[in-house]
Amino acid sequence: MRRRIVVLGISIITAFGFAAAIVYQQFSAEGESVLPPPDPNALVRAHSPVIGPANAPVTIVEFFDPSCGACRALHPIVKQIMAKHLGDVRLVIRYVLFHKASDETARILEAAHGQGLFEPVLEAILEAQAEWHADPKAQKAWEAAGAAGLNVEKARQASRSPEVDAVLSKDMADVKTIGVRRTPTLFVNGKPLTKLGAEPLQELVQSEIDRAAQ
Repeated sequence: MRRRIVVLGISIITAFGFAAAIVYQQFSAEGESVLPPPDPNALVRAHSPVIGPANAPVTIVEFFDPSCGACRALHPIVKQIMAKHLGDVRLVIRYVLFHKASDETARILEAAHGQGLFEPVLEAILEAQAEWHADPKAQKAWEAAGAAGLNVEKARQASRSPEVDAVLSKDMADVKTIGVRRTPTLFVNGKPLTKLGAEPLQELVQSEIDRAAQ
């Protein structure tokens, strides 16, 4: 019995380590950006979902693919940075549609945006990402969104509206204009994050907060 427990424990530790390695590889493979500062008008649009105060001195713009594992892994880090600098940082989300289920889940998020539920639905679909990321219909993402409070019947109608079509088209046009090729790609007050990770992002945010305070 003890031997079985030991073997089980080793298996769990190994699995945890493997998951951590996957996250590290996602950051490494998708994480570096050498983009020059883009046209500010292509960074933030009036339709873009915003988390945080509108008058925050620091704006993080994230080109975000809902199906991207590295985006999911980075999300709690961004939240921690925003909590650390409460009131000083806002997050703007721009959609990138590089994967099978990206279009459908972006439509879910836009419908949630229209219902005032963007944040809880974002959290729910990211938590369930492994269940839907290979499904173009993203059925499990719809279920997760419904469990988070989304009116799914209204959301399905809204998700196919010309307004949502226009949002996704404009975001992908800006992706092309700026030259975004990997997700997540981040800008802090218009400055590209050249190395993806918690420490580089925190350092860039802190430098912009310090600059705004001068």
